[in-house]
This record gives sequence, structure tokens and C-alpha cells, in this order.
Amino acid sequence: MQPTATLILALGLAADAFAVSVASGLKIKYVKVSKALKIAIFFGGFQAIMPLIGWVAGISLRTLLAAISHWVAFSILCLLGIKMICESCQEGEEKDFNPLCNSTLLALAIGTSIDALAVGLGFALLKDSIFTIITAIGFITFWLTFFGVFIGNKFGNFFQNKIEIVGGGILIAIGSKILIENLIKVTA
Repeated sequence: MQPTATLILALGLAADAFAVSVASGLKIKYVKVSKALKIAIFFGGFQAIMPLIGWVAGISLRTLLAAISHWVAFSILCLLGIKMICESCQEGEEKDFNPLCNSTLLALAIGTSIDALAVGLGFALLKDSIFTIITAIGFITFWLTFFGVFIGNKFGNFFQNKIEIVGGGILIAIGSKILIENLIKVTA
């Protein structure tokens, strides 16, 4: 995968974690670097680990699905992108949570990284190197969530839904790019 595409993918996957970190910053009365670091480590770590888990699981399926792998990657990324966009547009009651509680952070980190698990599965099917990708995803998610806590504390709810829409659009675009590139290879 090209570095630009890896960067864009990482930004797309980090969007929901960023949105949650903004909401977390809104809930934290006095934001300190240590609090933002705790949130960033949880989110960045899970966003890096989940694609690796998906990739390992996908290795066993690679030979079975080789002929349709680009369709699988396209479907996974598009469905996740649509899901992110739909969830960002839903009006829901605001949940009261303590963003610094370890069990809450664990649940939020897993919840926001399920899409990264599916992406890892897709990369196993496409035979892409996962280590550069997971490093980029973890690094970008770490820093976006770190700063997201401070942004949320200062600016409130302004960014939350908008960033999830952008992230969903990015996932759909990357899925479409993978499909188009593979269809071009087949016809060439």
C-alpha cells in the first residue's frame, strides 16, 4: 500500500476514536497531559492491535478467498464507512460516562477499533504488509486522540459528528480504490 493511502486509511480509522476523545475531553473537568496520555494509549494501542488480530485471522482465509479478496475488502470498508456515517447522523441521548475509568476506556477502545479488525482481515486477503499499516494506524490514532481530549475540553461538541462522517467517507473511498485497482489489473 502506498504511504499516502496508508496515511489516509489511518486517519479514517482514527476518526471515531478522535470523536470519542473529543467527547471525553468535554467530560473531564481539568485536563492534564497524563489524562490525555492515558486515553491516547488505550485508543492508539487498540487501533494498532486490532488490525493485527484481523490480519492473523485473515491469513488462514487468504487462499480460500484470493479470487474475490478485493470485493471482500471493498465490502468491509464500505460497510464500515456507511455504518460510521449513519451512526454520526443518529440523534441519541448523551451517555454519562467517566472517560478515565479503565473499564470504560477498554470498552470504548474496543468499540472504536472493531473497524480496524475488519481492515486487518482485508489486508491479509490482499497480501499487504501489515506492520507499516498498524504502526501508522496506532501512531496517528494516539496523537489524534491525545489532542482530541484537549480540543473537546476547549470546543465541546462542534467536531464530534462531523469527523465521523469524514472518517466514514474516507473508508468508502479507500474500499473503492482497492476495488478499482484490482478490477483494472484483471482487465489489463
